Amino acid sequence: MTLHQAKNDYPPKNYLNRELGLLAFNRRVLAQAQDDRVPLLERLRFLCIVSSNLDEFFEVRVAGLKEQIKAHSPVITTDGLTAHDTFRRVCEEAHVLISEQYRALNDVVLPLLAAQDIRFLRRSKWTDAQREWIREYFFREMVPVLTPVGLDPSHPFPRVLNKSLNFAVELEGRDAFGRSSNAAIVQAPRVLPRVTQVPREIAGCEHGFVFMSSIIHEFVGELFAGMTVLGCYQFRVTRNSNLFVDEEERTNLRTKLQGELPQRHFGDAVRLEVAESCSESMVEFLLDQFGLRRDDLYRVNGPVNLVRLMAVPDWVDRPDLKFPPFTPGLPKAVGKGANIFQSIRRGDILLHHPFQSFAPVIELLNQASTDPAVVAIKMTVYRTGTDSVLMQSLIRAAQNGKEVTVVVELMARFDEEANIEWATRLEQVGAHVVYGVVGYKVHAKALLIVRREEGQLKRYAHLGTGNYHPRTARLYSDFGLMTANDQITQDVNEVFKQLTGLGKAGALEHVWMAPFTLQPNIVAAIAKEAESAKAGKKAMIVAKMNSLLEPETIDALYLASQAGVQIELMIRGVCGLRPGVPGLSENIKVHSIIGRFLEHHRTFYFFDGGKESVYLSSADWMFRNFFRRIELAFPILDPKLKKRVIVEGLKFYLADNQQSWDMNGDGVYQRRRSPRAKPHSAQSELMLTLGGG
Repeated sequence: MTLHQAKNDYPPKNYLNRELGLLAFNRRVLAQAQDDRVPLLERLRFLCIVSSNLDEFFEVRVAGLKEQIKAHSPVITTDGLTAHDTFRRVCEEAHVLISEQYRALNDVVLPLLAAQDIRFLRRSKWTDAQREWIREYFFREMVPVLTPVGLDPSHPFPRVLNKSLNFAVELEGRDAFGRSSNAAIVQAPRVLPRVTQVPREIAGCEHGFVFMSSIIHEFVGELFAGMTVLGCYQFRVTRNSNLFVDEEERTNLRTKLQGELPQRHFGDAVRLEVAESCSESMVEFLLDQFGLRRDDLYRVNGPVNLVRLMAVPDWVDRPDLKFPPFTPGLPKAVGKGANIFQSIRRGDILLHHPFQSFAPVIELLNQASTDPAVVAIKMTVYRTGTDSVLMQSLIRAAQNGKEVTVVVELMARFDEEANIEWATRLEQVGAHVVYGVVGYKVHAKALLIVRREEGQLKRYAHLGTGNYHPRTARLYSDFGLMTANDQITQDVNEVFKQLTGLGKAGALEHVWMAPFTLQPNIVAAIAKEAESAKAGKKAMIVAKMNSLLEPETIDALYLASQAGVQIELMIRGVCGLRPGVPGLSENIKVHSIIGRFLEHHRTFYFFDGGKESVYLSSADWMFRNFFRRIELAFPILDPKLKKRVIVEGLKFYLADNQQSWDMNGDGVYQRRRSPRAKPHSAQSELMLTLGGG
């Protein structure tokens, strides 16, 4: 049960569909692979990113639609579509998108790579030397771990792991036991690489690769001695990866999750990908085995799992075909060897990742773990990685006798296993580990350090828009604030008290917190701008986030637009609001930036009568963030830092005419083109402005 119930009195015509918006976002990612201004190996990487995104889309969003359809759910989404209507439209759009993706791979990217002496060797064109080397590789590296399964009454169709590579083989003849079977399945173990590098002297080019699917297709007959192979077809099934844990009835969430996680690999099938050449009889057989229909079938002209090509750019030493190397900058206040607590006491420190290094955050926790003056550390963990130096510092702090409290979100999708492991290790060294609040994910990014100084306790805090994850901090654009401001740190302390204890929510001086004050305060701030506009005063809202879907907030933006407020929204992913509609939203513009780094920070600006209120947040403007999660939005109080956020986080992006897309009222995006204007790329300019050279 949440603290807020969604309203259902908004006209459906005012809203756009979430699932279709996600597919539109992936079209913009695909456009990066189709853009000849993007370095060639990065274009291949963007093709892989599209596949990775679509995998999660089917595992979560499409799986959810199928659950609703199966349950005959009467629920109609904000935009007025039923689950069945949405599913039908998603299927149409997804099939077109995936076809375009493989055309980009086969007709553009692979030929261009070949022209650069980077080739994926086709079976039909193998030389004798290549075939012999690959044959030897097959017997040496693959045969020992392959287990062909003939399908007969003694060998039923095997359990197929989620997103695993498999081969359906059509056979003719009898085996050594006299058995006759017309089909077999060969499952490709995940320990085997999906792409293999071929030595230069054998490949006949600087960088030669061969797909595992090509190797299996060529030599699959060796696995069925004496029988005739009539056909061999790669296939891959995507399964529902939602975890079904009843948080209301749980007694130990960690134990429940540990029992549930292995079943994620065998959830209900939601998509079947097969080779374009797959026979109709085999397609029908596979669809029947997985309980799928024709709408769920995706024939592809190439590997069924492009995600596994992600490593290829790293293997190829061609800097001229990649983004130029970039070294994040380091603010002077936290230079090498600085006492970070002294630096923070001198004034708030703003970090803008990945343009500025995440190292100060690591150093803050590292110094805290060994500093004799530090008495307590409290931290939230949502995603942090399996080899996190931050978690190692927390463990070291606990071993050094600090009072360490960690709020671990066990339900962070696809990171549950890593978080369970860290929770266990932290408990083993005496840290206090809590799992937040029943029914609410802890998505806030907060770190609080308590230090004894001159006989008194002094608090230091780090608040961020992104995860405590050093790797993604090099890839995602996020803001982080280090502060010793007494009012802010008091608010953060109150937040941790609510997360770990019981009792009524205490009032916060500056920080907005979901599920209590975040959404009401945002709606109130929007309404305040509307009142200013009605009074003939200057009014403006600029907001940047990943998704905008919550209907009450959208409705407030519509009313503000109608009052004359100028509204600029930068929404990387899904936007349920229709911009530029006469009489509804003519003063609202929606943009989307897709570039080298993943835009991730949430920044909210309100003109506020000239005071220019600026908040950074972990939360998108979505129902789940506002009412089903613990989220924080924190103000930037220092005037210099506030100006930095406005310039770096908003103005640079509004001026972007290289990587920006403009959305119309129907949810259609057009790439912004300004041929006569000076080129502006927000990410490039931030790299130049903040980078370490």
